[in-house]
Amino acid sequence: MTKETEGVIKFQLDHRPGPAPATTLTAPLRAWFQVLRRLELLGQRPDRYLGYAYGNLSRRDGSGFLITCTQTSGQKRLEPDQFSRVEGWNVVTNRLQAAGPCKPSSEALTHAIVYQRIPAARFVFHVHSPDIWRNMEALELPVTDPAAEYGTPEMARATEAVLADLGLPASGTLAMGGHEDGILSWGERAEEAGSRLVSLLARALALE
Repeated sequence: MTKETEGVIKFQLDHRPGPAPATTLTAPLRAWFQVLRRLELLGQRPDRYLGYAYGNLSRRDGSGFLITCTQTSGQKRLEPDQFSRVEGWNVVTNRLQAAGPCKPSSEALTHAIVYQRIPAARFVFHVHSPDIWRNMEALELPVTDPAAEYGTPEMARATEAVLADLGLPASGTLAMGGHEDGILSWGERAEEAGSRLVSLLARALALE
């Protein structure tokens, strides 16, 4: 992990300024943000990841999805205007189209592949947990190819491969082998995606 790459949007982004999404749509994400932030599964610390904010949350919205904007996870709470709507993507060309008051998270392409491959998935949460990540084997978590770095087409394809191996379940959790401490959770409801992470953290702490 280098300062030149961590926390940086790596895909080609076509961003169109626009209004914030409806507060009713982002309310579950803003609520779970506070829960996960208090557990330090989202956040920003000077001694971790070169001081960059880490983690992002999204929900399906029509043919696209809403996602927290880049470098917003260091806050205590999210504001309604800190979400971007991803309207289209292409993993092959490494391009993403989005609209809203700010740019989408650097992991948006990985969220996109979950929504693309699993129609039942309505929420995707990406967090960072050293406790879960270093115990991924004991927790029997599926793991993406360690050679695939965050925010790249390779990570999207590695995630797609794991999802396919799992049988494209409506909800689940995986570890991102090439993204230090990265954990991805998804589900049909926000509570599914969030509670999976809380449960995993408790299980990981019980191992230490």
